[in-house]
Amino acid sequence: MSKMQDKRTVALLSGGLDSATATAIAIEKGHEIIGLSFDYGQRHKRELIAAKQIASHLNLIEHHIIDINLSTWGGSSLTDNKQSIPEKGVLKDIIPNTYVPGRNTVFIAIGLSLAEAKGAKQLILGINAMDYSGYPDCRPDYLKEYQKLANLSSKAGRENNGIKLWAPLVHWNKVDIVSEALRLKIPIHLTWSCYNGGEKECGVCDSCRIRNTAFKKIGYSSLFELD
Repeated sequence: MSKMQDKRTVALLSGGLDSATATAIAIEKGHEIIGLSFDYGQRHKRELIAAKQIASHLNLIEHHIIDINLSTWGGSSLTDNKQSIPEKGVLKDIIPNTYVPGRNTVFIAIGLSLAEAKGAKQLILGINAMDYSGYPDCRPDYLKEYQKLANLSSKAGRENNGIKLWAPLVHWNKVDIVSEALRLKIPIHLTWSCYNGGEKECGVCDSCRIRNTAFKKIGYSSLFELD
């Protein structure tokens, strides 16, 4: 494998702050990034515009947007417009209906396929287990077990040359993530984290609440001050 391939990395790029920050960390370490985003029938399709803008800003060597319509069977307020997005804040020990069944499992599997096909040695995930809504597929134990599957399910893994699942932010809180994004000069105003699909962020969904609370803790009253 060439030195260029050793530095080649696939990043799951949602268009949100976390995935943009994780990707920028890898770039700072000298990795060449292939971005991978998904149109999965989400109501907040606006995030795909953000993903394109972030991919362009970070000068990714490739950016793929894959169509996987998980809204066909719904099961989440993000993929079923008949369900309402929670607006009362994160509730302890309750997984909210914004959880999309199997989403990260599907996304990581496709990311591993792309990485193996491109000779990439790493798959970057923006998942975070600190300031999150309790999703089962954003937790360290999930990531650990998926790594075992990744090693067993691929030619690269069976040849002891498997693809590493790397989630650099998994133990970070949102304040630290925002601070790191600022240090890396990520255009935070271009990212999109809101669960609703409007032109402007709603400010009341769980994702907006977590993010805006972090902004305030570091001295910004709104997203637009970060422009």
